[in-house]
Amino acid sequence: MKVLVSDKLADVGIKMFRKADGIDVDVKVGLPPNKLKAIIKDYDALVIRSATKVTEDLLKAATRLKVIGRAGIGLDNVDIAAASKRGVVVMNTPGGNIVTTAEHTISMMLALSRNIPQGTASLKAGRWEKKNLQGRELFNKTLGVIGYGRIGSIVADRARGLKMEVIVHDPYATKELVEQGGFELVSLKELYKRSDYITVHVPKTKDTTGLINKKAFDQMKPGVMIINCARGGIVNEKDLVEALKSGKVAGAALDVFETEPPGPSPLFEFDNVIATPHLGASTAEAQTNVAVSVATQIIDYLQTGTIVNAVNVPSVTGELLVKLQPYITLADRLGCLQAQLAKGAVKAVTMEYLGDFSGLDMAPVTIAALKGLLTPALRDEVNFVNAPIIAKERGIQVTESRRMEAEDFTNLITMRVKASKGSSTVSGTIFGKHELRIVRVNTFRLEVIPEGHLLLINNMDKPGAIGSIGTVLGRHNVNIARMHVGQEKDGGRNVIFLVTDTPTPNQALKELRALPLVKSVTPLEL
Repeated sequence: MKVLVSDKLADVGIKMFRKADGIDVDVKVGLPPNKLKAIIKDYDALVIRSATKVTEDLLKAATRLKVIGRAGIGLDNVDIAAASKRGVVVMNTPGGNIVTTAEHTISMMLALSRNIPQGTASLKAGRWEKKNLQGRELFNKTLGVIGYGRIGSIVADRARGLKMEVIVHDPYATKELVEQGGFELVSLKELYKRSDYITVHVPKTKDTTGLINKKAFDQMKPGVMIINCARGGIVNEKDLVEALKSGKVAGAALDVFETEPPGPSPLFEFDNVIATPHLGASTAEAQTNVAVSVATQIIDYLQTGTIVNAVNVPSVTGELLVKLQPYITLADRLGCLQAQLAKGAVKAVTMEYLGDFSGLDMAPVTIAALKGLLTPALRDEVNFVNAPIIAKERGIQVTESRRMEAEDFTNLITMRVKASKGSSTVSGTIFGKHELRIVRVNTFRLEVIPEGHLLLINNMDKPGAIGSIGTVLGRHNVNIARMHVGQEKDGGRNVIFLVTDTPTPNQALKELRALPLVKSVTPLEL
């Protein structure tokens, strides 16, 4: 079997491949997309970092490809859906560079506060500018940490060692979890108001893109300092420039950018902006860790079929996977739906398996539901291996139950989620062998194919309601591909699931919510 390493990988990983029985490895770094596409048909495995773009077009040409291994966490450069459709396992190494990235954040905060890069540059230029480079202490300052995942929690812990006051905002973290770490959970508005330093540790999603923008800067105290070692685009660079000009932001430390490499940028014209070229994971230890992890995982998969740290396949035997795959996919979609329906931090998850599951071990299905639930918040940090661990770390209680009776269905999976601001229930089943359906959302019964762009609309069951919804969407050129209508038991309200060809723009959502017969509108992505 042949392995292609298309991005730079530490030598220890290359040596592991070369020593493995039955495996040949080629290292071809920096190939243009057309040349990579021309040779990918000859390989069973592909090892990448962030440079190689694994597109649907490339995957079509990869007729032998069985597995993709990312030496690191981020998988923004991999079309995971296309890989899944072609049966290609996608793995990452989420634990290899967590400490490294957290330490880089602390380093950037210290360097920014004490003008270390500026002092180095001035001395090397033959100047002694001691008076112009006065810094500030971190002692007793307030650090606002946005995102209390594995990196954010380490940053908070390290900052506490510097005797800083640490406050945390994470809509997916419970108060108990944050307080157990010794920190205070606050609203985003409160964090902006109180923080002397703000650091972001969230994945880049549609909700976090541009999170730190003009509106956010306006809520911050004068002289705040911003650190971003997470993902480019979470901080709006144009708005940051204006905040630096006005003096609202006293300095910024950036390791990531909206476009990488960023090229000429107005940010680099400010003396109080320090920057590094995405070095968060770039230490010898981290590169060794991820190289060893990805090589071990791919060798084990190619030699024995063992799956570890896959983001699209659970770690089970091939025989069990064949039996469980439809239920695993369904549970992942149920979890993803619940993540968008749940209000506040999740506290408990109950999985109910109703019907004849023939003595199957449903633990991988429960794990798939947890992965789906956690993915919108954590993205590439969560996979089929660590989902239960992350759920436990976040204080989420997980229980399973089984009953032979499944009411109107041969088999039914129900996922109940209790959150800090309410509870929600969704149920799904399999039609035939592989047809996924959502058949219940809270008290509503319906039949929905769980994929694509959806709108969940609660409306009064009166004439004209559906027509008015269609009119608004038509005015905004949003085509309805499918419509599913369910009715509440008392007949007073409907729930409408609309599948649209494109995402619904914000202005259309605003107009839908203003319709007299519409009670709520929730956009969903599955």
